[in-house]
Amino acid sequence: MAPGSSTADVIARCAAELFAAESARRSIEPLTKIYPGLSVPEAYRIQQANVERRLARGERIVGHKIGLTAKAMQELFGVSEPDYGHLMNTMLHDERTPLDLSALIDPQIEVEPAFVLGKRLQGPGVSIEDVLAATKYISVCLEVIDSRITDWRVKLQDTVADNGSSARVVLGAEKVSPSTVRLDDMATELELDGAVVETGNTSAILGHPANGIAWLANRIAEFGLALEPGHVVLPGTCTRSVRIGGHRRTVGRIAGLGEVGLQLAGAPSASKNRGA
Repeated sequence: MAPGSSTADVIARCAAELFAAESARRSIEPLTKIYPGLSVPEAYRIQQANVERRLARGERIVGHKIGLTAKAMQELFGVSEPDYGHLMNTMLHDERTPLDLSALIDPQIEVEPAFVLGKRLQGPGVSIEDVLAATKYISVCLEVIDSRITDWRVKLQDTVADNGSSARVVLGAEKVSPSTVRLDDMATELELDGAVVETGNTSAILGHPANGIAWLANRIAEFGLALEPGHVVLPGTCTRSVRIGGHRRTVGRIAGLGEVGLQLAGAPSASKNRGA
């Protein structure tokens, strides 16, 4: 922490800087560069401060996203569990409407299954079976992530504070019952401008996508919170994310869940377009 600054001061300052960066569509230096002592619990407090800002201006929490589900990514960040962020109603985007990239900073795209809950999930002790029983349906999903940190030079604390780099969520039209598909063995493709750029299998999402949702329900139970009916929960992707600045169309496919496509318009204000 900065000399003479209290933890509360630093959390308030970081939250304000991130919020202003997103509003102005400009990036800032990594928080961990400015405040090398920033901890993960403090980063979650920064995230929560900006969620409360959004709620105060009339936005609603409609779900959560989970990140760092791949073992390689956990090793890269030096952690042993995933992280999470909040999804707000303003992040939901209709696939029939082109996405204006100029509203973002340096966006990337991921494809993953989206769980839409029909029942409340509250830990501790939530299992895969509990998640599947509480799930109303599953759809294929494109998640647009966007970092308010320049050039994605993030450590774990940076991405946690930045609400898991959340930006937009695009759900496919098909609504599939979890009892009708093999969720832990589904071929996945990400296409950009007609070319398949990433492939994977949902087994790479913590062995089973529902594992991440069970982890999240148990994790937030520590704070007296639960996953609510109607919430959209994204368990993470089994492919790499790809930068989309300068591209025209992207499509995500998951075997058994169908596909979701999105037209891209404009360009991000700070686009480097180097590829992820």
